[in-house]
Amino acid sequence: MTHLDYLAATKVGNPVANIGIFALFVVVTMVIVIRAGRGSAGAADYFTGGRGFSGPQNGTAIAGDYLSAASFLGIAGAVAVYGYDGFLYSIGFLVAWLVALLLVAEMLRNTGKFTMADVLSFRLKQGPVRTAAALSTLAVSLFYLLAQMAGAGGLVALLLDVTSKTGQAVVIAVVGVLMIVYVLVGGMKGTTWVQIIKAALLIVGAAFMTVLVLAKFGFNLSDILGSAQDTVHAAKTKGVAARDVLAPGAQYGANGTSKLNFVSLGLALVLGTAGLPHVLMRFYTVPTAKEARRSVVWAIGLIGAFYLFTLVLGYGAAAIVGPDRILGAAGGQNSAAPLLAFELGGVVLLGIISAVAFATILAVVAGLTITASTSFAHDIYASVLKRGKAGEREQVRVSRITAVVIGVLAIALGILANGQNVAFLVALAFAVAASANLPTILFSLFWRRFNTTGALWSMYGGLISTIVLIVFSPAVSGNAGAMLPHSKFDWFPLSNPGIVSIPLAFALGVLGTFLGGRNEDPAKAAEMEVRALTGVGAEKAVGH
Repeated sequence: MTHLDYLAATKVGNPVANIGIFALFVVVTMVIVIRAGRGSAGAADYFTGGRGFSGPQNGTAIAGDYLSAASFLGIAGAVAVYGYDGFLYSIGFLVAWLVALLLVAEMLRNTGKFTMADVLSFRLKQGPVRTAAALSTLAVSLFYLLAQMAGAGGLVALLLDVTSKTGQAVVIAVVGVLMIVYVLVGGMKGTTWVQIIKAALLIVGAAFMTVLVLAKFGFNLSDILGSAQDTVHAAKTKGVAARDVLAPGAQYGANGTSKLNFVSLGLALVLGTAGLPHVLMRFYTVPTAKEARRSVVWAIGLIGAFYLFTLVLGYGAAAIVGPDRILGAAGGQNSAAPLLAFELGGVVLLGIISAVAFATILAVVAGLTITASTSFAHDIYASVLKRGKAGEREQVRVSRITAVVIGVLAIALGILANGQNVAFLVALAFAVAASANLPTILFSLFWRRFNTTGALWSMYGGLISTIVLIVFSPAVSGNAGAMLPHSKFDWFPLSNPGIVSIPLAFALGVLGTFLGGRNEDPAKAAEMEVRALTGVGAEKAVGH
């Protein structure tokens, strides 16, 4: 690649236009957040939006929460560079919602009040179980948050032509400050409306780009796939390794470790979604269990459509932009969608897609922040430290203070991780959710014999094993793409620990239950079963 080619690949569009469109989005959403936040009086208003959102509204917000920058930029880039193997991410993320729909959504809405810990501690010892659930929630949220914040620094290099570390640090700080303001002013109601707007923008933007790509190839998907394959094969002469993007194996090769790594990642993705605290909290924002089910159906429809768009966008980027230019750009694989937007619609479309990408980061980090701050205020402060004697206003005040602390921490860690390989942080969030949260949720809902010892062994065992295995994996050290490329302590061969930590957490839950004796209240267990299955006694909507 010549110097001119490199400049063309790394500097596209007009940074002023990109900032202007993004600023417009911020102003519009800030007005909506302020208006939505006016009615937030009590804890139910602040933590769950007064349980006043309909199924379609909440489903759209769930899609907005779930479709992070990694979904939009990462998957499109993975498909553009690795083809078939990249699209498997889309399939894994989508199939995960069936677990949430069939096993979790309705029962969680019937049993809990504000947080995941409400369900887990319903019939078990409140203090230790709530503490474990809150620590797990904070761990998942912080790793997810860190990945999004650091991703903002990487995106800005391409979209706004800010290449200095100082400039990128300023952008990360701005994203963090906006996130804190959204949460403080709007609570869950304001954050939900930001998610709805962002989801609509993202899906409409992706659909528009998909139509443009299809139109360019006469609405013939076979032509897009064939052209992508031809472009990738031609690119090998420019230093990009030859790969068959229409067949498996481009990213996860033929050797046993690669295949095992893919199975492990797939397990974490498919099972992790039903244990993500910021997704689970959304089921409390609807008035009934029926609306919770409708939420998931709407979310599946919107997310499924979006992931079909990523197939066309990814292969379209491979055909029109080419993998050599994508990999040579400042954002690497993440630059596939913006570069494709620039080729299809010039400065204007790139500016819109840039704004949507930043809006995506902003909305997701706001959702994560309110989840983490609510968990601390409701589970640790009110239920453990104050033993249930904290008033609603006091809980809201503590949640707001926690949101500021988490926001500042996320900004600091995001600046430190800027430029590092943060892909493992997202995988870690899903692996922790699948290991520490999902086994305990399923055992609590479906196994009467399950007790406090089993819950603590499962949660702490899943959390600790996941983090330890990730620290000693190739994602952190031992190779050029690791977070610490010059260190080598990667004795665990897989980048994602899901295949070990998830079965281990289930086994620890069973073992702890049988070794811990019967220390739960049978009457509470019966009440939870009736409430989960019928909705009798469930939290009602506060207002609409």
